[in-house]
Amino acid sequence: MNANDAHQSPYHAIKTQRRDSSLGKGDFLVLFGELFQKGYANGLVEEAQNRQMTLVRSTVGRRDKEGKLRPLNPEEFENIPAPFINIPLEAGFDLEPDAQGLTPVEQLRQVKLSEWEACQMDKASWQESQKLGRERMTAQIRTYVAELSKIIDPTKNVVFAHLMAGGVPRAKIILPLMNRSLKGSGDRFLSSERFFKSSIGQFVVQSFFEVSAETFALLVHETVELRKKIKNAGGKVSYTAYGYHGTEVLVGNNYLWQTYTPYLQGWAKLRLEAYAREFSSKGIAACVYNCPEILTQSSSIFTGVEMPLYSLLGALKKENSEHPKTKKAIDDCLALLKPEYSLNDVLQTTQKYLMSDLIRQHCDYDKWPQHNQQDQLEKMTQTSEQLFNMHKNSKNLINSSLSEIVISACGRIMINDCVHPESPTSWINHDIIAQSYLGS
Repeated sequence: MNANDAHQSPYHAIKTQRRDSSLGKGDFLVLFGELFQKGYANGLVEEAQNRQMTLVRSTVGRRDKEGKLRPLNPEEFENIPAPFINIPLEAGFDLEPDAQGLTPVEQLRQVKLSEWEACQMDKASWQESQKLGRERMTAQIRTYVAELSKIIDPTKNVVFAHLMAGGVPRAKIILPLMNRSLKGSGDRFLSSERFFKSSIGQFVVQSFFEVSAETFALLVHETVELRKKIKNAGGKVSYTAYGYHGTEVLVGNNYLWQTYTPYLQGWAKLRLEAYAREFSSKGIAACVYNCPEILTQSSSIFTGVEMPLYSLLGALKKENSEHPKTKKAIDDCLALLKPEYSLNDVLQTTQKYLMSDLIRQHCDYDKWPQHNQQDQLEKMTQTSEQLFNMHKNSKNLINSSLSEIVISACGRIMINDCVHPESPTSWINHDIIAQSYLGS
């Protein structure tokens, strides 16, 4: 599986809300990966349910006390609606033993935080784990596809939704290092480039590749026979995946491309995009949708990633300030702010941040993904804190409700595009999010 690893793809933004009626009752949305609350895929599920499509759910499985991967037990899946395929699809290799029984995580078990940079992991060992992990995943997918084939009606349309993302290794030393790269200040700041180039960092990056990108390639390759069967019976097959490659948000009166830095998973997302272009060139309907930032269960580590969400309020005003949904969204958000702050305070703070020279240096599409700088990182975390402090309750944020708007709109946009995607990589920016929300 050799994808073109070129770092850039043609930038294609979806500008109009298509009304594609190709998908409906009897068609299938196959969730390749586990559905969790407050994630992007919930919008896709919501739209599929609105169209009365059949949802096929799956799981990444769980680990027992000995660390062995297992399916869900009856108690764990009793509330998961059928059809459900209980074959563990956990990706990655951090817990995969090499031929001597040593996992990459075990290599890092005794490494102290003060010694992280001096640590030289046994690369041959973790590369062997990587190879074995991919072989395990391939075998699991083949079993999964055999079960899926029993469920799918080949005369219907099938949308595969790739839900695999992340890949942070489960070693205790990793999160403290990532925290210092993502929100460290003063003596606790860690250059993401320095981390990236270290022995541990290179292992982490490969873990991101394996989970976020290689699983997409495996899915497409291992469903070739099923794809042929569906095509021959008159159905259509398409593949969607979630990317992140920055998005356009309203700054002042214009939509400008911006991004979060440092996004260490960015290189894996580029490979994911490359796979989508490769498959598209072979006539396969595949698209990576680069979606706007939202608050998720896993985004708390990325302090500052939530800030562009505030700009969505400005986008709603720009697209239709008199629309009842715009007025309600603004009123709902204002109710969460302290009395002394207004919507303009939020938007002006966000705009000042996004337009500062320091931040614009890190919003260069041609250089994406970029590494951090200490002053850039500190400005991001300080502005994020400033906006948090405008709220009555830091645990009840404007961005929670705005995230729901993004999630639902992305689901509608993707379902309308995926059967005949406009491009193998598409950006869903705040303009089309606002239009979709106001038109729904």
